[in-house]
Amino acid sequence: MPAVIFVIKVLITIILVLMAITITNAQVLRLDAHFYNDSCPQAEDIIRETLINSIARDPKVPPRILRMFFHDCFIRGCDASILLDSTRENKTEKDGPPNISVRAFYVIDNAKAKLEMACPRTVSCADIVAIAARDVVALSGGPHWHVLKGRKDGRVSNANETVNLPAPTFNLTQLINSFSQKGLGINDLVALSGGHTVGFSHCSSFESRISNFSPQNNIDPSMDMEFAKDLIKNKCPKTNQVHDNNAGQFLDSTPSTFDNVYYKQVKAAKGLFGSDQTLYGDFRTKRMVDSYADDQNLFFRDFASSMVKLGNVGVKENRGEVRLNCRFVN
Repeated sequence: MPAVIFVIKVLITIILVLMAITITNAQVLRLDAHFYNDSCPQAEDIIRETLINSIARDPKVPPRILRMFFHDCFIRGCDASILLDSTRENKTEKDGPPNISVRAFYVIDNAKAKLEMACPRTVSCADIVAIAARDVVALSGGPHWHVLKGRKDGRVSNANETVNLPAPTFNLTQLINSFSQKGLGINDLVALSGGHTVGFSHCSSFESRISNFSPQNNIDPSMDMEFAKDLIKNKCPKTNQVHDNNAGQFLDSTPSTFDNVYYKQVKAAKGLFGSDQTLYGDFRTKRMVDSYADDQNLFFRDFASSMVKLGNVGVKENRGEVRLNCRFVN
């Protein structure tokens, strides 16, 4: 009997030790706002300077970088898989249909090249995208937050997986399901939708709302009629039944400024996408739209919090690599 008790005590000790090791490893691998303080203390300054110079030459950079971050995190997690170039054997995410219009990859390339000179093999492409997304928001007048860092870059990227991105035609239930699969709730959905306060959309992304919407209505009845008529006549006119490929509309009336005007437009039935306007047509999200439209500071706080959560989706802390070139695996 004493021998049995002794064995049980030994087993308990081993289990406790293993649990301690697991907890310690989890703490070591956890993302950290100060991850590069010792290994590359100038990392964030280099990225921010690169962005400032890029925006000075191209004001479209902020919405493009922000969209890049969203589209990256919603596929395989925040692992910079959207940056990988296609090869003869594999078509990657950046060439999937929803990502054809994602631009400004060169900005990440420039930041990476500078970081490789300053701190070789140290800063991951995934962290660069996450930091850049925060900085373009702040540089556009939006909130600043501490980006948690320590992500590794993924080695896999498939164009066919881009079908999992939430579409501009999604209804609220589809949006909630899409976000929940990433561990994001309804509050995150409404707050992160506010990223549409900056940027531009081509007509193809909202044409279904202003032409042949349903057998009963040519125009989506949830859209302000005067707004719809302006889109049809001035923003998306057809020549021989075809749109100009460059035609479109800004996502809100202050497209270069990160503010809460997006929510005010949704309240006024002037949300550009069906996925925007659906937020005001359902009791589950209507109150939050009202709150953000009335209180920009509240929107800023919640957006920053939800961006941190989004940045934690599917991160590869010990299962990836630090790419030397963001377009190719090592």
